Amino acid sequence: MENDESARRREPRAVRLDHRQVRVLAHPLRTRLLGALRVQGPATATVLAELLGTNTGATSYHLRQLAEVGLVAEEPDRGTGRQRWWRAAHDVTNWEPTDFDDDPDARAAIEWIEGDQVRFLAEHAEHWFAVRHEWSPAWRDAFGMGDVFMSIPSTRLEALKEEVWQLLERYRNEADPAEPGAEQVQIYLAAFPLLAGRRLAAPPPSEEKR
Repeated sequence: MENDESARRREPRAVRLDHRQVRVLAHPLRTRLLGALRVQGPATATVLAELLGTNTGATSYHLRQLAEVGLVAEEPDRGTGRQRWWRAAHDVTNWEPTDFDDDPDARAAIEWIEGDQVRFLAEHAEHWFAVRHEWSPAWRDAFGMGDVFMSIPSTRLEALKEEVWQLLERYRNEADPAEPGAEQVQIYLAAFPLLAGRRLAAPPPSEEKR
């Protein structure tokens, strides 16, 4: 039997989105439902409706849609009467944008999902700015954003992302929710090109030689 420590440190369950899954997931309530189940754990449609500010009919319908493509699963042992419990089928969702180049509908779906992530990040940041005065100085210093500029080929950028993900996964696997002072945090990783019109000016020759 798996003990609590082993369960906490097991490898996260991951899914590489297929064309059908990505089309189903490209919906604002479905992405929130899946995220809530991953963060909060198994729940009923009623609990999720209260958490997300919607109605049970909507959450029930969209949970069934997610279940049809294997992104959520029912927990029949927890159900009592008409109450159905649902859980996330995976801990992590993976994809590459080029996975869907041959399917215009799936490509549009993944572009919507990526755009929704950016919109959620902006909303998340704005909410934090509004309430950060309520947090301790230590947490206000620990949270935050930063950026760095570099010129590297795509292969090096992929290697950089992989190394950063491995570091994040190590910290997540070693995390102890019961540790004093522990809080749930969300960390974003993003890399974008400096597009035309936004590129930094080339350094003068004297600086290039340093």
